[in-house]
Amino acid sequence: MRDSRPQDGVLERLIEWSAENRLLVGLVTLMVAGLGAWATLTTPVDAIPDLSDVQVIVRTEYAGQGPQIVEEQVTYPLTSAMLSVPGAQTVRGYSMFGTSFVYVIFEDGTDLYWARSRVLEYLSQVQDRLPDGASPALGPDATGVGWVYQYSLRDTTGTYDLAQLRSVQDFYLRYELQAVEGVAEVATVGGFEKQYQVVVDPQRLAAYGVPIGHVGMALQRSNRDVGGRLLELGEREFIVRGKGYLRGLDDIRQVVIRAEGGTPVTVGQVAEVRVGPEIRRGIADVNGEGEVVGGIVVMRSGENAQATIDAVKERIAEVSSGLPPGVEVVTEYDRSELIASAVSALSTTIWEEMLVVALVVMVFLLHVRSAFVALVTVPVGILIALGVMRLLGINANIMSLGGIAIAIGVMVDASLVMVENAHKHIERARQAKIEARGGQAPPVPTVDPGLLRVSPSGDGGGDAPSLGTRIRRTFDRAQRRIDGVGGGTPDLTNAERME
Repeated sequence: MRDSRPQDGVLERLIEWSAENRLLVGLVTLMVAGLGAWATLTTPVDAIPDLSDVQVIVRTEYAGQGPQIVEEQVTYPLTSAMLSVPGAQTVRGYSMFGTSFVYVIFEDGTDLYWARSRVLEYLSQVQDRLPDGASPALGPDATGVGWVYQYSLRDTTGTYDLAQLRSVQDFYLRYELQAVEGVAEVATVGGFEKQYQVVVDPQRLAAYGVPIGHVGMALQRSNRDVGGRLLELGEREFIVRGKGYLRGLDDIRQVVIRAEGGTPVTVGQVAEVRVGPEIRRGIADVNGEGEVVGGIVVMRSGENAQATIDAVKERIAEVSSGLPPGVEVVTEYDRSELIASAVSALSTTIWEEMLVVALVVMVFLLHVRSAFVALVTVPVGILIALGVMRLLGINANIMSLGGIAIAIGVMVDASLVMVENAHKHIERARQAKIEARGGQAPPVPTVDPGLLRVSPSGDGGGDAPSLGTRIRRTFDRAQRRIDGVGGGTPDLTNAERME
């Protein structure tokens, strides 16, 4: 005869197989938990999710030219050439005084450095179409959320002015921080950029008959070193070279523009040479207390924000000893505080949920070992989620960690329902045995939720059927009793009587 009982579903067979292969299930769980632990240590941590497009920025300096000229001679040729870059979806050009920006946006999933190499390849092809003096360059390999740290230079003694602090930032501190792993750029803000300025006098130029263009040409020719050749004298070689770098204001004043009848005309005779600041288009101020010189640390795309900030702080502590006396580096913005708050909130939520679940199970079910089911489910579930995030390249940020914190409640509810349901099925199976044996209570079973096996006391386990098998048989007996209400109690099978 064919068995008239309904066939087990996929979920029932999976549960039964898991209960019968406890060792294998435990090993797989440990492997997955190990993957999650590895992901926890290696996943990049940040506070803000990076949803920006894959883009490459081309910045071109064309000094002294208006926006219309920059648009016609620089921006338009560059945007026209970038339209044919493989994988480029959108090309946007912006022109302003003396500067051109071209944004090349690529398809999602495009490797950033592959995109940068393609843009650089097409940039070399259009270079000869740009005017003299236009120097295009790629922007940093960073995104809009790469601004992770900002600092300022403070003079506690009042000895140094903003120009001197700017020189310390530009020629010492900036280069040290750019060498840190994960840093794409260190941008300087505030202060005065030091310049050697030559202010010509038109009347003097007219008196000496010197065009203004000759002044610039003379300065360019004089501010360089040149090489000659080797001379052999006395079986020794001597290198011939000309040293012409300008080293101060006096050197600039003595540059010869032209000679009239053997009398030289120098720069100092037709112009005023002085040290002054570059024209500023912005300032940096802290709390309304006055101007400062500062730096913005921009993180490279895809890097670990927490590790990058820690490395920057460590490098600042190392190079602080080389700063001028009385100059110190003060942190103005540090994203690591927000990152630590996000991670701390998730950790607190996990511990609170696990404690509440353990108390609920122990109070309402009066079974201590059942609480371990929920206590194991929550951390293992979190480790699995972190492992999947690491494999997909998703960093841990406020959004992802917040989603995990919300999902903890769902996992807790599911574990509570499963534990309570297991206790209900065990109770029903016990009651069914009593009825099958004519009302005589069977030996009290011992339940081990971790092993998912029910065995009579003193039996030691033996060949007792699995929990899934007992639950299914209990359901079958209950269904036959319901079907036989009108025609008497149905006969039990031999296997059921044995139970």
